[in-house]
Amino acid sequence: EVQFVEYGGGLVQAGGSLRLSCAASGLSFDSYAIAWFRQAPGKEREGVSAISMSDGTTVYANSVKGRFTISRDNAKNTVYLQMNNLKPEDTAVYYCAASLYWYGTRWSDGTYYYWGQGTQVTVSS
Repeated sequence: EVQFVEYGGGLVQAGGSLRLSCAASGLSFDSYAIAWFRQAPGKEREGVSAISMSDGTTVYANSVKGRFTISRDNAKNTVYLQMNNLKPEDTAVYYCAASLYWYGTRWSDGTYYYWGQGTQVTVSS
């Protein structure tokens, strides 16, 4: 059974940091591009960042560029999202998702086959 589990969310003050983890099992992890998405109450889901399968190419939404860093450890079947200088508008449920395809600049519009259950990030002002 394929599973993706996110953890590391929580409550943090504006300007603070959190590191989210996305742990996968039941698949060949290094064959999948991994993306982070988020959804705030009453808003559409939006792409945050993505990382390619093997060479570690990364992409970011403009809203998080320079503050968030995505990375992966294929030996641990885990992708990380380091979030620094958090803002109240970063408050959302964050999901990781996996795809066999690397969509490049169209990454946020791609089709992702597997999704985690989400982890809540709340940033207070």
